[in-house]
Amino acid sequence: MIHIVLYEPEIPSNTGNIIRLCANTGAQLHLIKPLGFELEDKKLKRAGLDYHEWARMQIWEQLDDCLAYLAEQGVDNNAIYPLTTKGTATPPHQSQLNRPVALLMGPETRGLPEAVRLRFPAAHWICLPMAEHSRSLNLSNATAVILYEAWRQQDFKALI
Repeated sequence: MIHIVLYEPEIPSNTGNIIRLCANTGAQLHLIKPLGFELEDKKLKRAGLDYHEWARMQIWEQLDDCLAYLAEQGVDNNAIYPLTTKGTATPPHQSQLNRPVALLMGPETRGLPEAVRLRFPAAHWICLPMAEHSRSLNLSNATAVILYEAWRQQDFKALI
């Protein structure tokens, strides 16, 4: 199983794209409040097309509630991979994602807060290689790249 955790997402079209991504891959999506949009937002629905009914999505009041649920599913802190552009992080193809994992993404405008990132082993921090002087990729694009790498490592076995 692959879980996608969006910590305080801000842009509805990114979340809509990720809903569609999760529906098409079988990954489970978790949204951590506060959300920067309403779930009825037109941009969210447009980006997700009609995939909302096919995606498995849960909304959490706080990160700790989500982490407790993930631990019950066999995904503890040693199986959570935060995405970051900070510090020394490992590209996803060098990370051990061939097991039940959670990919933790931060808000679009500021990334994961340091206090959140530091809750997980630095050896599990993931970064995406980019051209020099680049700041970051779009959240939904970055999520897709890492999700597909994890799924590839799992031999594209059914995630549902």
